[in-house]
Amino acid sequence: MVQPIEPSIAILLVWLLLYIYSIAGSVDFGASFWAMVYADKNTRAGRIANRFLSPTWEVTNTVLVLLVVAFVGFFPKAAYILGTVLLVPISIILLLIAIRSAFMVFAYSVEGYQKALRIISGLTGLFVPALLISALPVTEGGFVRRLADREILLFDKWLSSPSVYLYMLFGLTSELFLSSLFLADYSRESSDDEAYRLYRKIALIFGPVTILVAVLTLYFSKPEAQWLLLGLSRQKEWFALSIIAFLIAYVSLWWKDGRPRVAVVFVAIQYALATFAYGVAHLPYIVYPFMTVNEAFTNIDTFYSLLKVFAVGLALLLPGFLVFWRFFLKDKRYLQKS
Repeated sequence: MVQPIEPSIAILLVWLLLYIYSIAGSVDFGASFWAMVYADKNTRAGRIANRFLSPTWEVTNTVLVLLVVAFVGFFPKAAYILGTVLLVPISIILLLIAIRSAFMVFAYSVEGYQKALRIISGLTGLFVPALLISALPVTEGGFVRRLADREILLFDKWLSSPSVYLYMLFGLTSELFLSSLFLADYSRESSDDEAYRLYRKIALIFGPVTILVAVLTLYFSKPEAQWLLLGLSRQKEWFALSIIAFLIAYVSLWWKDGRPRVAVVFVAIQYALATFAYGVAHLPYIVYPFMTVNEAFTNIDTFYSLLKVFAVGLALLLPGFLVFWRFFLKDKRYLQKS
C-alpha cells in the first residue's frame, strides 16, 4: 500500500522549524547568559551580547510560535499526548519565557532595572533550553505509560534518569557553543577585537565539549531507546558528514586569527545534518511506541489549508526578516555604535 506523502511533508516542515528554533534559540538564550556574565567583568563583551540581544529575542519568539502552530495543526493527536504528559515542564517553560519577555520589554525603558534584566534573562537563558530538550527523551520511550484511554508521564523515572540530565547538559553546551561562536562573528563584524578574541576562545573550548557530551548522551541512552540507537546506526554517513562540517568550522577558527563567518556557516550545516539524521532515525514514531507520524496526522483538507496559511504568513514575514538581518546584523552604523 502506497503511503500518502502529506504526513512526510508535514513532519519535514515541523522538523525544519524545530531546527531553526534550536539554532536561533540557542544563540538568543546564550547571548542572555553571556550578557549577564560579562556585564561587569568585561564591558565590551557584555555590550556586544546586549547589542545583539536587544532586537533579536522577538524574532526567536516568532519562530517558536510558528513551530507550535505547525505541530499542533499538523499533528493534533501527538500534540495532545505531549501536552498532557509534559504539562508541568511546558508550564514552567512558558512561565520562564513570559517572565523573560516581560523584563525584555520593560527593563530597557525603566531606569534601575537593567541589572535585574541581565540576571533574569541570563538565568532563564540557562533553564529554558535545558527544559526544552529534556522533552526529547520522553519521545524515545520508557517515560510514558498508557492507563485506560490516556497517557501519563512517569515523573519519578523522568526526574531520576541520567539520560534526561545528559540531554540537558547537551542542550546547555550546544547553547553556549553556538552563542559564543555567533557572538565571535558578531564582534568581528562590529570591529571589536577584544570581544572577538574572548568569544572565539569560549567557542574553541565548548566546541569539542559539545561533541563529547553528544557521544556520552547516546552511549548512556536508556534501554528503552535501543530502537532509536538502531535507527541512528543506519545514519552513519550523515553523522560522518556532520563531524566533517564541525572539523572545518573548528579549523577555520584557528586559520589566520580565525574565520568566524566560515565557522558559523559550517556549524549550522553540522547541526542541520545531525538534526536530519536524528529525525530520520526517529521515524515513524513521534512518541514511541504510542504515536506514529501517520497516526497523529491531521486530515488532508486541514493539511492543505494550513500549508496555504503558512505560505502566506512566510511571504509576509520573510521581507521583515531580511530587513532585520540587514539593519541589526549587517549595518555598520548600528554594529559599531557605543
